[in-house]
Amino acid sequence: MQEKGSISIHTENIFPVIKKFLYSDNEIFLRELVSNAVDASQKIKRLSSLGQFPGELGDLTVDVKFDEAAKTITISDRGIGMTADEIKKYINQIAFSGATEFMEKFKEANDANEIIGRFGLGFYSAFMVADRVEIESLSYQEGAEPAHWTCDGSTSYEISEGTRTDRGTDIILHVNDESAEFLNQARLSEILNKYARFLPVPVRFGTKSESQPDGEDEEGKPKYTSIEVDNIINNTNPAWTKSPSELTDEDYLAFYRELYPYSMDEPLFWIHLNVDYPFNLTGILYFPKVKNEMEIQRNKIQLYSRQVFITEEVKDIVPEFLMLLQGVIDSPDIPLNVSRSFLQADSNVKKINNYITKKVADKLNELFKADRKNFEAKWNDIGLFIKYGMLSDEKFAEKANDFCLLKNTDAESFTLKEYYEKVKDIQVDKDGNIVYLYTNDPAQQDGFIGSVKAKGYDVLALDGPLDTHFTGYLEQKGGDKVQAKRVDADVVDKLIPKDEQQTLTLSEDESKKASEIFEKAISRGDMKVEIDALGADDLPVAVTIDEFMRRMKDMAKTGGGMGFYGTLPDNYKVTVNGNHPLVKRIIESGDEDGTKLAKQAFDLALLSRGLLTGADLTSFVKRSVEMI
Repeated sequence: MQEKGSISIHTENIFPVIKKFLYSDNEIFLRELVSNAVDASQKIKRLSSLGQFPGELGDLTVDVKFDEAAKTITISDRGIGMTADEIKKYINQIAFSGATEFMEKFKEANDANEIIGRFGLGFYSAFMVADRVEIESLSYQEGAEPAHWTCDGSTSYEISEGTRTDRGTDIILHVNDESAEFLNQARLSEILNKYARFLPVPVRFGTKSESQPDGEDEEGKPKYTSIEVDNIINNTNPAWTKSPSELTDEDYLAFYRELYPYSMDEPLFWIHLNVDYPFNLTGILYFPKVKNEMEIQRNKIQLYSRQVFITEEVKDIVPEFLMLLQGVIDSPDIPLNVSRSFLQADSNVKKINNYITKKVADKLNELFKADRKNFEAKWNDIGLFIKYGMLSDEKFAEKANDFCLLKNTDAESFTLKEYYEKVKDIQVDKDGNIVYLYTNDPAQQDGFIGSVKAKGYDVLALDGPLDTHFTGYLEQKGGDKVQAKRVDADVVDKLIPKDEQQTLTLSEDESKKASEIFEKAISRGDMKVEIDALGADDLPVAVTIDEFMRRMKDMAKTGGGMGFYGTLPDNYKVTVNGNHPLVKRIIESGDEDGTKLAKQAFDLALLSRGLLTGADLTSFVKRSVEMI
């Protein structure tokens, strides 16, 4: 048997285009060829189980070998193999029927994966790294003859009698000079560990040294000897392929450590995904301890298709807020060579996205109901992504309203409904608005918190990276009558104004004089002075910033679309308590002493807010020493 031919393709040579266009992704050649070998191995197992192959299956391990001197990489399997006619059909005709379309449309493709997946060119990814590719194959069919195919990257091929004596296929790549990096143990091992670590058929890459017990030494201590064993690089039966009933907590934790060997923390809990209608999906998602550095945590979910690794870029498949989770998703309904444009257009992907959202919400609700104390203890670790989900996904928010927790400065926890019930009759202003008071920095705002609590009000601790936005969510869900105000947005009587008002003890002239003294002492354009009637026990001076303006500026900083406000300068209100004895004393002092006292009182207010720095702080310290 000897045949030469030309692949029927009505356009320029495809291989240089493949090499050029796919160069940045050339490592995927090994994924494609090993995946093909695994498929062939699984097909022979299937035929055997159906009684269509009566022979012995034997060892189905896929072998990956390289020869640096000969510049070859060989992928061998003992799968179904191919006859010469099958090689002509599957390698020449089918692949290249897609090749013509490829040559016409490749310029529209957005990335290399899209090209390979869209046009069925998986095998031909070999030419990204090889000048010449050979196939040696022997079909499982009785009486089949071995076949040999070779192609040098042109449209010409040659088929002849092969040399293989047992069932299966060898793919031999003659690696080109530009791809010499792949003739390296460490480089190939890296690629195999990335793409093939959970393939369902054993993949062998040479051997490795292992220690095994070898009796005892003269002191009775165990001895070990080093032996060479097969280097099987994959776990063929990972946890997500098993039924949840087969797995213990330790099994889930062991698999987590297998996925993330360098993780310092164990996961808080996990969800085992398993659905076969209206799409196929399995996987395990782990809830890690979420740090505040949200970006660093991303891309920890691995996407597989039939146990073949695809990518860690799971956006569109996994809801945005769940990108903070870790684990594995495997779906045969997502093609091996997935592209962003495919993901955005595919209906199954949207269904998977919705399913995962529902499963996560249901799991969290289940944990909350089963052991609320334990859930509350873990809130600091999971609250960030729950709030993220509520802000970004309406369906998740509907369910999360039942288990989302609010914590106050006394470390008490409430659901949204419970907190509303707690404050609805107490924290009500004269217009009937229910006011949620909160702090984003309990230590820095301690004085304001104390004033608020002295009135019998409660203060929420909303000090996370998303809480600037979450306060708006609380207002939205609370209806027209719920407002959220930070404790330092105004003096306490203005945060929740009541019908009854404090009476100002200063006369009109005294108020005017106090205002003039403080404006002279402060002398800052960003500070507006107001004389107000507060309790005699309240502080003499308070520096506050308007809730609306401060919130808009905070949202601008966190990318909330309020960029205009981010450019505006800070403007503070200086509330002078006209009923405080110190203010009376300032008015009655001479101009110089009164201004000095006013400056001191103002600096104390700044100091309590962390706003007194640099030369102003130095001046305050010197003045304080003099006054003592």
